[in-house]
Amino acid sequence: FVSSCITVYVWPDLFRATPRQQNLSIMSAAATDAESSSFGLYQVQEQLIIDRGALEEELMANNYTPLHANKPKKIRGGSGGFAAASNTNTPPSAALREQGKAHAKILEKEGVVRIDHVLSHDTVDELREFVFSQRETAKQQVESKQVKSLSRFADVLLRTNRCDLLIPLGPDIVTKALYEAFVSSPVRYTIEALLTKRAVLQELSCLMSYPGSQRQVMHPDTPYGAMGGLSKDEPVLYTCFIALQDVKEDMGPTVWLPQTHTQEAHERFKDEQVPVNGAESPKDELLRTTPAKLGMLPKGSCGIFDSRLLHCGGANRSADDTTRAIFYCSFKNPKIGYPGNPPSIRPELVSKLTLEELCKDLQNYPKGKPCPRLQELAATLN
Repeated sequence: FVSSCITVYVWPDLFRATPRQQNLSIMSAAATDAESSSFGLYQVQEQLIIDRGALEEELMANNYTPLHANKPKKIRGGSGGFAAASNTNTPPSAALREQGKAHAKILEKEGVVRIDHVLSHDTVDELREFVFSQRETAKQQVESKQVKSLSRFADVLLRTNRCDLLIPLGPDIVTKALYEAFVSSPVRYTIEALLTKRAVLQELSCLMSYPGSQRQVMHPDTPYGAMGGLSKDEPVLYTCFIALQDVKEDMGPTVWLPQTHTQEAHERFKDEQVPVNGAESPKDELLRTTPAKLGMLPKGSCGIFDSRLLHCGGANRSADDTTRAIFYCSFKNPKIGYPGNPPSIRPELVSKLTLEELCKDLQNYPKGKPCPRLQELAATLN
């Protein structure tokens, strides 16, 4: 157990002759002493990840620029969603479909695209209040042993000052947010253009990064090479990150490395061998030379990314003590079996809803009618 965990988190090219890296080597040796204590082992592993994350931040220091919104040209209806339209009129579906196709081209090529005005500010405010309240309820349920932790929180890399809160179906604000994101914005058609209407809801959660959270290491969410798909080049998941506040640079925005959702980039990323001449590893060269995009998303805006894309959460050093909250959904390629990573979703909802089913049900929401499929699934939740 000790050796397998250390293999996951310790990179050979960490151990070059710098003081910080010598300290990492000492800490790696200390992991053996922590064998009798799983908590002690976790602390050692977490510190290794923190130090590696700091090294990667230094490597990439000159490569950061903000991720700007994609603005398709010559498309009636603009490039946004609900908040870009009036509060009473949904942009025509034909315009949304064309916008989605334009966004999908960028997403397929770059591995990430930003779409603005996906949620209205009022919805964002209400949803943010809901998730913070839900987090406290979930913590109390777990601490009192009413439920298991994994039924309320997903595992997250560097969990100190971070949580991944699993969102239930059923509450009106959740339905409202899903309606705005997937019926009143181009997000649905962006996903549909790449995965078809049969794309499966794989994740429904909220990442919360509190002040003091450390920078993660760069990683993909799923490995390259489809597991159970017809081709190893198949995309696996597309994840939609929706900002529940303006994400400022000091809040630790997501860092994405465009065009690293390829086999060649993954091979370089896995090559941690340091040449005998002391030059950097192919992995470090990749991180140092690839232009990075910061997810400084405006409130209600969405960043959609390929799960194979290299990315990480930044350190939250917020000057005004603001928690960065990101509401997110992921959709799985229907051709794929197991995607290579456990889903961040309530266990009862795994593989229960397609994009088409979700959007069809949500059409009832603005009419004041029930959404029967969502209600049916909500009734199964523990």
